[in-house]
Amino acid sequence: MTPAPANEIIAVRHVFKSVTDATGTLDILRDIDFSLRRGQSAAIVGASGSGKSTLLSIIAGLDVPSKGAVVIDGVDLFALDEDQRAALRAEKIGFVFQSFQLLGNLTALENVMLPLELAGRRDARQAATRMLERVGLGQRLSHYPKVLSGGEQQRVALARAFVVHPAVLLADEPTGSLDFATGEKVMELMFELNRELGTTLVLVTHDRAIAARCEHRITIEAGQVASVD
Repeated sequence: MTPAPANEIIAVRHVFKSVTDATGTLDILRDIDFSLRRGQSAAIVGASGSGKSTLLSIIAGLDVPSKGAVVIDGVDLFALDEDQRAALRAEKIGFVFQSFQLLGNLTALENVMLPLELAGRRDARQAATRMLERVGLGQRLSHYPKVLSGGEQQRVALARAFVVHPAVLLADEPTGSLDFATGEKVMELMFELNRELGTTLVLVTHDRAIAARCEHRITIEAGQVASVD
């Protein structure tokens, strides 16, 4: 096997995903194959039901392919057990979801501190405070998600994702729950943080303008890669 380039951070190799039920077998993904280098950005685009979110979940190691491999920073995800994959995610991968996925019983500061505390960081409070200030929420540290606007909640989610300086950030329709103007501001912030920290960004989006801002666009049609540009 040819060794991977030294700067390759994500390699998706001939990934298939099928599910079987009483009606038969459904092929969700078929022979997905691409790679990204450190610091690059890529948008996964395609019609609803084409397999985009399933592909993102497999890249994260949250879903398991029927066949194929995903290598993150030189580590084959599916050669690991579930606990090992969870440890790798905690160390190298950040997430931003359409529905924010904040913990309602924690303040903005506590939500951002959480991944740092799980990693045993003694400076969790200071680092989380700095990141919330960076995303413009220095005056919202003690606020709970229910009193924050959608845009503010997504900025908390961005702070939580970036505070551990992940090698990879995965975003699934990050502006899907926001109005256009708020979504524009959130995406500008996401791209700024991505450049500052040198993170490799992979996002699923239906928004052509957002996709156009990424270095690469991976178009999925009926579970297959139709084009990479």
